[in-house]
Amino acid sequence: MRIAISGAGVAERGLDDVVAAARTTADQGFTGFWLPQLFGFDALTTLAVIGREVPGIELGTAVVPTYPRHPMMLAAQALTVQAASGGRLALGIGLSHQIVIESMFGYSFDKPLRHMREYLEILVPLVHDGSVSFTGETLAANGSVTVVGATPFPILIAALGPKMLELAGAKADGTITWVTGPATLEAHTVPAITAAAERAGRTAPRVAVSLPVCVTDDPTAARERAATLFQIYGVLPSYRAMLDREGAAGPADVAIVGNEATVTKALQRVDNAGSTDFLAVEFGASAEERTRTRDLLRSLL
Repeated sequence: MRIAISGAGVAERGLDDVVAAARTTADQGFTGFWLPQLFGFDALTTLAVIGREVPGIELGTAVVPTYPRHPMMLAAQALTVQAASGGRLALGIGLSHQIVIESMFGYSFDKPLRHMREYLEILVPLVHDGSVSFTGETLAANGSVTVVGATPFPILIAALGPKMLELAGAKADGTITWVTGPATLEAHTVPAITAAAERAGRTAPRVAVSLPVCVTDDPTAARERAATLFQIYGVLPSYRAMLDREGAAGPADVAIVGNEATVTKALQRVDNAGSTDFLAVEFGASAEERTRTRDLLRSLL
C-alpha cells in the first residue's frame, strides 16, 4: 500500500504554503500529494504550479466535482497539468453532493449514475485518444483536445455505492474513498470494484483510501476533535451509507487514532482490506501530535 499525504488542511493557507507542503511531502519520500477541490484554490491549477516546482511525486485530486465542469474542459485542464508536471497527475473526480450541486451551483442532481457514465464516455476518450464524438441524455461532445507534452493519466472515481463501484471498475482506473472503514472496504468496496474490472477485462483497479489519522496519547480527545472537524460527513447521504455499513456512529469512529502501535495496526488493516493507496488526512492538535503522525507514516513507507 502506497502512502500519500492529503493537502486538505494546508489548502486553506497561501499558495506558497501549499507548495512548501508538497515539497516536504516529496522530500520525506511519500508517494504522492493530493488536493481536494473545495471553495478556495482550484486544485488542478494548484497542482500545475506544484508540478513545475516539486519533482518526483504523484499529484492527485481527491476529488474534482464533475457537474460544474464540462468533461471537454476538464480534459483540457487535466492534460495541461499532466504536461506541466511531466506526467504525474492522478485525476480523482466525483459527483459531490445534492446539496452542493443543487443549492450552491443550481444544477440538477437527477440520476447521478447516468451523469457519471456519460461524463466518462466523453472524458476517457479525450484523455487517451484526444478526440470524442458522443451524445447522451444530458451530456454531449464532438471535438478534440490537444495538449502538447501531455500523456494519458489514471482517472479515479469517488465511488461508494455498488452501482458507482461497478462503473468505476468497468470504465475508470479505480476509486477514492473517504470515511469508509476497513470492514466496508474488505466486504464491499474492494470486491465490487475488482469484480467489475475483471468482467470488463481491465487491470486491477486502484483503491485509494482516505481517512483522518492522528498519533496521540489521548485518543479520546482526538476522536472528539475528529467528531467536530468532520461532522458534516456524518450527515451527507453517500458517506452516511458507508458509515452505516461499518456500524460507525460518525466519522470519528473510523478515524485512525492512538499511539504508534495502534495506528500502525489500523493502517495494516486498511492495507489488508485491499487498499492500494492510503491518503493520510493528518489532524494533530499540537506540534507534537503532528510530528509523531508524520514520523509514523514515514516509518511505514
